Amino acid sequence: MAPLTPDFDEEIDRFGTHSSKWDMMQPLYGVPAEDGLAMWVADMDFRPPACVQAAVQRMADHGLYGYYGDDTGYRDAIRWWMQERHGWAVERDWIFSTHGLVNGTALCVDAFTRPGDAVVLMTPVYHAFARVIRASGREVHECRLALKDNRYTMDFEAWDAQMTGAETMLVLCSPHNPGGRVWTREELQGVADFAKRHDLILVSDEIHHDLVMPGQNHTAMALVDDSIADRLVMMSATTKTFNLAGTHIGNVIIADPNLRARFAARMAGLGLSPNSFGLFMAEAAYSPEGAAWVDALVAYLDGNRRLFDDGVNAIPGLASMPLQATYLSWVDFSGTGMERAEFTHRVEQGARIAVNHGPTFGSGGEDFLRFNIATPRARVAEAVKRLQEAFGDLQ
Repeated sequence: MAPLTPDFDEEIDRFGTHSSKWDMMQPLYGVPAEDGLAMWVADMDFRPPACVQAAVQRMADHGLYGYYGDDTGYRDAIRWWMQERHGWAVERDWIFSTHGLVNGTALCVDAFTRPGDAVVLMTPVYHAFARVIRASGREVHECRLALKDNRYTMDFEAWDAQMTGAETMLVLCSPHNPGGRVWTREELQGVADFAKRHDLILVSDEIHHDLVMPGQNHTAMALVDDSIADRLVMMSATTKTFNLAGTHIGNVIIADPNLRARFAARMAGLGLSPNSFGLFMAEAAYSPEGAAWVDALVAYLDGNRRLFDDGVNAIPGLASMPLQATYLSWVDFSGTGMERAEFTHRVEQGARIAVNHGPTFGSGGEDFLRFNIATPRARVAEAVKRLQEAFGDLQ
């Protein structure tokens, strides 16, 4: 029988498996496949819990892959997880299954805004938000996060002054990607008040809500302020938590019946329905066995975080933002005095590490690179060693 907790130290060869993260590292970044480290795409180099693997095996053993019917168990698994892990009571009919949360974001933009409207993003933030907003014929309105003592904070007074009246939606990333912030309840109340002041639909993407470091507490936006229920859309998923990104499944959860009807109509108009593999895997993951696996995962990621931060922060001019959640470390290179092209070249060609470039996350990301530390610890240690060598002249 497979162990309850996988060996996170196992180095699994992902080359030649159609892994975007590893197979596209050399074509996109010029980092050699022979000895490069893929630390860009936000998926993990760990196998999911045994309960998920068993669900896939049962499907394979049965050998028939027809249409999925009666999703009561799937919905109840989501409800159980949200109640047990987040203290949030969800009803079955609030839940929509989308093809991941990038798709969920795009559907929200399509359902709740019109071409030419502006959508507010607190930048720097997950790059796919801006991509789908612009592709939908809407404008991106960037509200830049304030950087204070190597930590992002919200500047509502400055943002209020920037509003033009064209804004109709705000997409919140909570916990924050790429900064790794767990927003406080007071900050989230500020977001709720901001959305009410400017009459914005509030879409809260909480895909990283299970990956919160010890000592931190995530609050679901739905629990912050009942008065925003008529403008709130919640989004969550198994995909980041359990490393199931390829299933392309996400939860869009809407309590308000009017918003729910508008979203349902848009999904029906596009003929969308979920893939059965994702449903079976999500139901298996949202379980006590899945919860135990996540607890072990977070403890392991916390060790990786400490190793990475200690090593990177020992390099003069580099500053790794304190990681409160996610497995994505956000490193500031501004203290080196180097141009972006130079420090990026040193990381990719000198250290041979493929990373996400800061400007893709919007305004405020220019001096940063994002590193994915959800990989066996030996690789994190190797990455630190290579970075220290690549910037050895600063020692």
